[in-house]
Amino acid sequence: MNLTAPPAALGGHALLVFLVAVVTLLVIARLLARLAERVGLPAIVGELATGIILGPSLLGHLLPGPLSWIFPPAAEQAHLLDAVGQIGILLLVGLTGTHLDVAMVGRRKATAARISLGGMVVPLALGLAAGYLLTDWINGGPAGNRLLFAGLIGVAMCVTAIPVIAKTLSDMRLLHRDMGQLTMAAGTVDDAAGWFLLSVVSMAATAGLSIGHVVRAAATLLGFVLLAVLLGRPLVRSAMRLADRDDAPGPSIVTAVVIVLTGAVITQALGMEPVFGAFVAGILVGLPRAANQAKLAALRTVVISVLAPIFLATAGFRMDLTALADPKVALAALVVLTVAILGKFAGAYAGARLSRLSRWESLAIGAGMNSRGVVEVVVALTGLRLGILTTASYTIIVLVAVVTSVMAPPILRYACARVAENENERLRKIDHDTWSGVPDARRTPS
Repeated sequence: MNLTAPPAALGGHALLVFLVAVVTLLVIARLLARLAERVGLPAIVGELATGIILGPSLLGHLLPGPLSWIFPPAAEQAHLLDAVGQIGILLLVGLTGTHLDVAMVGRRKATAARISLGGMVVPLALGLAAGYLLTDWINGGPAGNRLLFAGLIGVAMCVTAIPVIAKTLSDMRLLHRDMGQLTMAAGTVDDAAGWFLLSVVSMAATAGLSIGHVVRAAATLLGFVLLAVLLGRPLVRSAMRLADRDDAPGPSIVTAVVIVLTGAVITQALGMEPVFGAFVAGILVGLPRAANQAKLAALRTVVISVLAPIFLATAGFRMDLTALADPKVALAALVVLTVAILGKFAGAYAGARLSRLSRWESLAIGAGMNSRGVVEVVVALTGLRLGILTTASYTIIVLVAVVTSVMAPPILRYACARVAENENERLRKIDHDTWSGVPDARRTPS
């Protein structure tokens, strides 16, 4: 009987470089996060800037020697950081799902639907048109890729970055507001549609576009949601109740992590993005009478303070802003960025106004929905892997993700300050403070 030899344990130089890289990312991300907070921006702005500064856009270009030692280009070394970052982003998305007020979304489902529809259709149409016109100019590919490139640009324009919105709202203590909840709900629908459209583009790039492929992708998405509602909900509730019997928080934390990662496993196995499965699983964990949220406060602290910054910092490594030195690329970036901001913002704002929300509420929702962040990075990476994007077009899409994520916080702060909190928001804030481990949350003044 032949037994495969076990793989060698990670050690020596590879382990040293990995540990140095993690320490470097965490220290710089924390310093830049504090700097961002000092100037009135949420911590996520500094964490996103970490990768850009350390990557080929700045220090990686100016100091290639030292940076290549800390962050070597070898795939094996990069995959170690990617693995840590992926765990962090999946848990962050899952924790985001636990904060979604399903009852409120149910009461205002028509409003969420209008916001979602406006925030998806308008930027998708503008993105398709811009991508179709810019293909030969910046992508440099054959004419046969025009539709694929246009489709990918359209998807990139219509998605919403749930992880970035979640961390932004959490950093700014706005997740309890109705505007934050509606943004999360509408963004979830947009992202679900975005994953579906991305799967269609991926299928077209690898196997050709056909009605059968589209139907299969739609059926898979619908089947997963039905499975989560009919089977996942009672299973998650039973598992969390069993874990909560222990006085220590450890069993509850482990169970919640397993549930979130299992959701990611299922959607990844079905050909969808794992973040969607993690988000749905997090919603199930956060449903009323499911989890003791106070016991999960320690998990939230570790994810937001340690794991999520590593992912956000590494997101900028694959971006090279020096490509913008080419005037043609710079002009194309300006066009795409304008289309992205106007399309998403105008669509979401119009949907909110049609639902009779005030202009300040609509402005806040438009700003939140406009944030693309890591989800757009995933779309860009997919396009790069499939050969649809070049380095220049990839950089442009990621630039949109960064700029729109940085734009959101000041607009959100400005608009939300002009809308008074209602009683439901105050009660929701107490629950979120309890979730976050705020001492004496029930007595915290609003």
